[in-house]
Amino acid sequence: MSLVAFASCDMDAPSISTLDESSVFATYSLAESEVMSIHVSFGEQNSYRGRFLPYYGVNTDVEWGNAPSFADRVSDKQSLWNYATLPGNGQMNTPTAPNAYDKFYEGIERANLAIAGIRKYGKIEENANMRHLLGEALTLRAVIYNDLIKAWGDVPARFEPNNSDNMYLPRTNRDVIYKQLLADLLEAEGYCYWANENAITKTTERVSKDFVKGLRARLALYAGGYGLRGDGYRLSKDPDLAPAKMYEIAKKECEEVIDHGSSRLGSFKENFVKLCEDNVTAGGESLWEIPFSAGRGRVLYTWGLKHNAKDQYTQQAQGGVNRAVSTLYYDYDPEDVRRDITVVPYEWSKEQVSGNSYVTLSGLNKMCFGKLRYEWMKRIVTSTNDDGVNWQYMRLADVYLMAAEAENELGSTETAWKFMQPILDRALPAAKVLELKAKYTASQQAFREAIYDQRALEFAGEALRKADLVRWGNIDTKMAEAKAKLTRLANRTGEYAGLPDKVYINNTMDANDIKVYGLNMGEDDPNVINTLDGWESKNWFGSDDKPSLTSDIIDGLYVNTPSTNCLWPIWQYVIDASNNKLNNDGNYGQLSD
Repeated sequence: MSLVAFASCDMDAPSISTLDESSVFATYSLAESEVMSIHVSFGEQNSYRGRFLPYYGVNTDVEWGNAPSFADRVSDKQSLWNYATLPGNGQMNTPTAPNAYDKFYEGIERANLAIAGIRKYGKIEENANMRHLLGEALTLRAVIYNDLIKAWGDVPARFEPNNSDNMYLPRTNRDVIYKQLLADLLEAEGYCYWANENAITKTTERVSKDFVKGLRARLALYAGGYGLRGDGYRLSKDPDLAPAKMYEIAKKECEEVIDHGSSRLGSFKENFVKLCEDNVTAGGESLWEIPFSAGRGRVLYTWGLKHNAKDQYTQQAQGGVNRAVSTLYYDYDPEDVRRDITVVPYEWSKEQVSGNSYVTLSGLNKMCFGKLRYEWMKRIVTSTNDDGVNWQYMRLADVYLMAAEAENELGSTETAWKFMQPILDRALPAAKVLELKAKYTASQQAFREAIYDQRALEFAGEALRKADLVRWGNIDTKMAEAKAKLTRLANRTGEYAGLPDKVYINNTMDANDIKVYGLNMGEDDPNVINTLDGWESKNWFGSDDKPSLTSDIIDGLYVNTPSTNCLWPIWQYVIDASNNKLNNDGNYGQLSD
């Protein structure tokens, strides 16, 4: 069947194989291929690769799309970021090149076929590896449904292969889907191997029990949190998804992963260097990654450090599509090792010397994320747009902080600190960790605020923040705070009073020898500045007639109330082809029960 035909029922239903279904799913190698085919739907042009990963997750109080603009607020790209998305959005409403919504259902159909086939023919009671495949398929389906709900709210629930009865479906209350996914993942836990327990789970590109449990915890927190529904922005009314019950699930799952020890924290930087090096050895911090081949995936292109020319580190002049909100750099303690890895005030130059670029200051309003860098890769990227670096879907630090959050919400702030401390120990000097312990454990609310702050500092640039703010119920407050902070930064008032006028960089061509001066308080000593011969300097805050942070940029962060505009609509061409089953009525069609 053609893609267009399947777009009419919001899915693409690939054929399993020319082989007989019973032969395919009774043979491990063939069944494994069917499960692995689910990954195809992650990498297709307008799926995760080119639409979901670039656009979902911005704008937040720590991440924004490059050059936000209130004046340009109705453009297709800006309106995907700024809480003003319409069903006819030109980036998404593309029937001849179906986008993430369609591709997610294509992946779900692949998963449904694999799940049904393995259950029927796989003899899982006799074959542990086949059981693992079933658990893997259940988990990959849960990944896709999780992202469907984050972006579109209530969506059609299809848990069986495509047939005449489920070809056209209306939206399903997300609570029904969440309960199904929580049950599926509990089942998958019983099937999947721990990281490195078996040859199958020696790579972070394969699902392990560590990831299944972490994903179940994440889904529980989403299910028990706030969301935009037909009658407003609120918690679920389903007693099965009460916050306390969901925190209990998150607590149990996360602590079992940590206690088992098959995955371990390393240094903060090490995790991202390994990711850029294509090091997919399981057992470290990375729990699961969406695998992209070398010629697929736009991860550095979208979230990486900007290179303005083909240079000594890459043959791709890309990176920096999404940027760090200008205040983020200043949110970190100057001694926090995460700061200079996460937020980068420079790019690699377009101008070159003997074919080599050098570092040049970017600007207050366009600082890059530095967790993903071409210069950390072990291969030269030659594709025009794709870099082939995997998307790290979950890492162990998330499990630690989910455990800390759950313990605190369940009333055990002291225990909660036990799970936050390892994250801070690798980021800050011991004396400062002790200071934070006293501050954070003073009360349940103090620790709750600590979770808000530390998840921002730990995961900025990883597209987790928006869903966190939505589920916590504080997205409106945090986004308003972000605008107020940006205004104070632009004017250098409040906590930003006294920041130096100029920033300096040494213009090195060596990624290991980059030096910056002027970003921190007190870094305007003329005795030091006089020693910076040959360094580039920049008026960091611009000038009176050309300020770096304008009201247009600040107001472009969001243009409508975030909580009631945090979902994307189902695209118009999908609705038109839905046999009158789908609509975008009432907060884009969300159900109220």
